[in-house]
Amino acid sequence: MVAVTENVQRRLTIQTVEIAPNITAIRSLDWDRDRFDIEFGLQNGTTYNSYLIKGDRIALVDTSHSKFRDLYLETLKTLVNPKAIDYIIVSHTEPDHSGLVEDVLQLAPRATVLASKVALQFLENLVHDPFSKRIVKSGDVVDLGDGHEIEFVSAPNLHWPDTIFSFDRKSKTLFTCDAFGMHYCSDDTFDVDLEAIEPDFRFYYDCLMGPNARSLLNAMKKMRELGDIKMIANGHGPLLYHHLDFLRERYQNWSQVQAKAETTVGMFYVAGYGYGDKLAHAIAHGIQKTGVGVEVLDLSNADVQEIQGLAGRAAGIVVGMPPSSNLAAQAGVSSLLAVAKEKQFVGLFESFGGDDEPIDSLRRQFTEQGVKEAFSAIKIKESPNPDTFQLCEEAGTDIGQLLVRDRNIKQVKSLDVNMEKALGRISSGLYIITSQKNGAKSAMLASWVAQASLQPLGFTVAVAKDRAIEAFMQIGDKIVLNVLEEGNYKELKRQFLKRLPAGADRFAEVKTQTAKNGCPILTEALAYVECEITDSMECSDHWIMYCSVTEGKVAKQDGVTAVRHRKVGNYY
Repeated sequence: MVAVTENVQRRLTIQTVEIAPNITAIRSLDWDRDRFDIEFGLQNGTTYNSYLIKGDRIALVDTSHSKFRDLYLETLKTLVNPKAIDYIIVSHTEPDHSGLVEDVLQLAPRATVLASKVALQFLENLVHDPFSKRIVKSGDVVDLGDGHEIEFVSAPNLHWPDTIFSFDRKSKTLFTCDAFGMHYCSDDTFDVDLEAIEPDFRFYYDCLMGPNARSLLNAMKKMRELGDIKMIANGHGPLLYHHLDFLRERYQNWSQVQAKAETTVGMFYVAGYGYGDKLAHAIAHGIQKTGVGVEVLDLSNADVQEIQGLAGRAAGIVVGMPPSSNLAAQAGVSSLLAVAKEKQFVGLFESFGGDDEPIDSLRRQFTEQGVKEAFSAIKIKESPNPDTFQLCEEAGTDIGQLLVRDRNIKQVKSLDVNMEKALGRISSGLYIITSQKNGAKSAMLASWVAQASLQPLGFTVAVAKDRAIEAFMQIGDKIVLNVLEEGNYKELKRQFLKRLPAGADRFAEVKTQTAKNGCPILTEALAYVECEITDSMECSDHWIMYCSVTEGKVAKQDGVTAVRHRKVGNYY
């Protein structure tokens, strides 16, 4: 496993590494995150991984993002004469993996594209000249010679409906594209530093794979049928080799929890249309934070039985507006309306694809049937920005909280009364945590805060998984802890406890200043502390965040911190 070449350009680099005999990884390293999609929340850059397999015949597995066009194509030419490429395996057609398929086909005109039926349908709209193609599905095998037999595994909805995995029987390498990936950019080709990559691996799963947990479990069952897998060559981030078994087990465990969720929301939209995928992922991420499961279906590819089956068993339905010209998607929406029930909640969002079905018309049809609206219809008037994705995530949290409200009340009432009262005697201060990320702001009232270290100075804060601010409190994020003053906190407390519609400005009519780290400081606070989140621990329904202090100031030297005295321990 020796590095072969590395071509450098500002911010964008190409790394080529022989990961197994006759298999070379072509990794496009994007060091600076210049996108604000929900799954890039940890801001550690990303990679776009492509692979070249040389037997008697040559196969290229996926390509790269169009931003790497010159770098990628020049690098490919140093590794192989493109005219000698026999096959281009397209794992799925999202632009960050297939963005250069057309360019490669121009250099390799005799190559045959191997992909799923759905992927080839998408590619015909992306590639403007005729090309040789072949549909592959689970169990199909292409023999490249020299022992490199490539077996295909259908893996729909991971995270598009067109996804396939490819398994090289000789090296026992599984090429999985998005599955088992992460947005993490480093010079490490493999997963050598588990501690460094784990947060990104989990965050990526939660954002993109969690909503498709059932599909993922099906794919992992097929993976076991392949036999021994020594390496997973993914589409983003370091390849899985050193900690492969552990990370596969994490995927299995996380997916089983999601699939067994007592309450489920059905997410319906058209993959690849407008911003539907990215907006749906943001909403799904918000839903999952409440402990509610999400299942995703593509309205243009799923059959009526699948759509109605999911809608029938789901407690909530979220629909991204399909294109009005897509007859299959229109039929899918009609089938949803046919089975929607009064006890369900519904949420709608525009896809901003230029041909959206009118959202108000569909909203009216659902509400006329007695279906309750979980959040106001999300209308997109311009290209989505960080505020848009925050709005979508908060909308997802809203529908999730509505669906588990009765269950949570029942669980609280079942607790032992004496135990509740004893736990409630643990007192704490009152604080407001404020954060800023990519221009969007968030805040929450907090009481579970405690100093945790002296050298360096640091404290911990417990954050419920279903809080909107959770997305602003990942490792590496900056926050401000505003300390409230005894006798002068009620107005601030009322403002930050107030239930607001998704996307509303939590800081309206609140006086603030800007901290050195860019987060808001509440002018009326007794003191404030600037810090960076440097570690976290998952604890059932909360995250414990460890924060390293960088700045701090007391506004009133004789002031006293507000204290929260509770009588029971089953609420804040």
